[in-house]
Amino acid sequence: RLPGGRAELDVALDGSTGLICTAKLESISDLSTLVARVRRLFDLDADSKAIDDALSRDAALAPLVAASPGIRLPGVLDADETLIRTLIGQQISVAAARTVSGRIAKELGSDGLFPTPLELAERGREVLRGPESRIATIVGVAEALAGGELVLDLGMPVGEFTAKLTEMPGIGEWTAGYLAMRVLGNPDVMLTSDLVIRQSADNLGMPSTPRSLAAHAQRWAPWRSYASMHLWRARPRS
Repeated sequence: RLPGGRAELDVALDGSTGLICTAKLESISDLSTLVARVRRLFDLDADSKAIDDALSRDAALAPLVAASPGIRLPGVLDADETLIRTLIGQQISVAAARTVSGRIAKELGSDGLFPTPLELAERGREVLRGPESRIATIVGVAEALAGGELVLDLGMPVGEFTAKLTEMPGIGEWTAGYLAMRVLGNPDVMLTSDLVIRQSADNLGMPSTPRSLAAHAQRWAPWRSYASMHLWRARPRS
């Protein structure tokens, strides 16, 4: 959804040098907005060489950087949708979250798009399944977004952004930090409570308790979000 209407787009990798984005817009006035969102989605403004050079100074992290040079932060096209999808996906598998999100889009969304906060606020309880506490969180967040009590402003300082999210019942520090990484594109978030990140750190011989990992990760500033991406990618395989 763009200010002037719906957009359909296809993005493909052009060899190893860039992205080709083909878009169909209802309003040509949305072109610059679409370009900005796609650039943010793929983190195209990151200085990958500078980030790789900085992270490679840690001998434990250097092999991960060498294996996946130029790693990017996945951004978003719609901040409100990403918040709702994040809440839906907590404590269930990725495959299950994809199924649930698809069903919600089919049953509540208009024109095949994911439902708006207002649509979820009005009818979310009809289609959401699972613990009542999680349903209450999702519907409560949708109501706050629809009513303007919660606004995910891309220009908001990360401290204010996370504070507003954690004020909402059912949203904790992990969710707020993850969304700061995805929605704001903040390059310096370290999710030290994340189990996969801690397992990867331990597997690489790094400190792996939340406090000790946070102290170790100081050397990765201001690129701790990218270090997190490398640690997620390097998760131990069973």
